[in-house]
Amino acid sequence: MRNMITMGEFIVKKQADYPTATGELTSLLSSIRLAAKVVNREINKAGLADIIGSMGAENVQGEVQQKLDVYANERFKAALEARGEVCGMASEEEEDFVSFDSELSRHSKYVVLIDPLDGSSNIDVNVSVGTIFSIYRRVSTPGAGVTLEDFLQPGNRQVAAGYVVYGSSTMLVYTTGFGVNGFTYDPSIGCFCLSHENIRIPEEGKIYSINEGNYIKFPDGVKKYLKYCQERDEATHRPYTSRYIGSLVSDFHRNLLKGGIYIYPSGTNSPNGKLRLLYECNPMAFLVEQAGGKASDGFGRIMDIQPTALHQRTPYFVGSTKMVDRAEAFMREFSAHEDPANQG
Repeated sequence: MRNMITMGEFIVKKQADYPTATGELTSLLSSIRLAAKVVNREINKAGLADIIGSMGAENVQGEVQQKLDVYANERFKAALEARGEVCGMASEEEEDFVSFDSELSRHSKYVVLIDPLDGSSNIDVNVSVGTIFSIYRRVSTPGAGVTLEDFLQPGNRQVAAGYVVYGSSTMLVYTTGFGVNGFTYDPSIGCFCLSHENIRIPEEGKIYSINEGNYIKFPDGVKKYLKYCQERDEATHRPYTSRYIGSLVSDFHRNLLKGGIYIYPSGTNSPNGKLRLLYECNPMAFLVEQAGGKASDGFGRIMDIQPTALHQRTPYFVGSTKMVDRAEAFMREFSAHEDPANQG
C-alpha cells in the first residue's frame, strides 16, 4: 500500500518550499478543512436527521434557504473566526460582509468569500453538493475594521481558492497559484489524503454542461454553439455528450477531470446570469486556469472583471481551453445581430 500524504502534511511541505511563507495561509486552509469535515458529517446523515428541507425563508439572492445552507454558513463562519487568521468574510448566504473584531482578527491579512453549500436544493434527492471558497489579501490597513473594498477585488488578486464536493466520496480541491491538487476524505482516519496531484484539465473535451431547458431564452451565440456541439463530425469527435447535474461544483469537478465546458449564460430567468462572480465564478476561474483551462463571461476573462457589488452576477463559460475559445467565437460572431426581444 502506497504511503498516504494527508492534506495537512502536504500544506506544510509546500509551505517549506517557500521560505518567505509565514504560516497564516496554512492555518487558514486548515480552518476550512476542519469546517468541511463537520459539514460533510451532517450531509452524510441528512436523511436521518431533521436537517433537510427548506428553512421557509429566502436569502439575499431571493432563493429559498435550505436548513443545511444555514448550518454550513454558521460552521464555516465559526471556523474562520476561531483562529484569528481572517479579518472578515462574505457569504452568498449573508446580505453584507461579516467583520471579525477580535484583536487578532483585526490585524490579520486575509478575507474569505464563500458559497457554503452550492447546489443545496439537491440534498433532498441525494445529489452531490459542494462548498466553494476564495481567499484574498486585504487592501485595508491591518488593525482597522474590514471594509467593502477588501471584498470587491478582481479574481486575479486571489491568493487561494478551492472547493469541496460532497459526493460518493468527499474531495477537497484547492490552489494557491502553484497548480491544483485534490484530496479525498478517508473517514476511517478522519483525514483528507492526496489523491489527485497536479490536476490538469484536458485542452479539449467531449462534455458540455448547460440547462437546455432555458434554450429559447439563450443568446444566439450560445444557441449556435450548442448546435455545433450536437452536430455529427468524426474528425472532432462530435456530437459531444450533454451532462448537467445542477450543482456547479459537481459539474465543474467532472469537467475538470474529464475535459468539458460548463455554461450558464445571460438571457435566462436571470438576465445577467445566475452565478455570483465573487462566490462561484472567480474561485472556479482561478482553479481552472491553474489547471490549464479557461474561464470567460463569453467575451473576456472572468478574473479581470472589477466587481461593483458583493452579490454581482455574471454569465459564465468555464472549462477546457479550446471549448471555451470556440464558445467565445460563436458569442462574438452572433452578438452583433442579437435580437433584444430574445433576452428574457
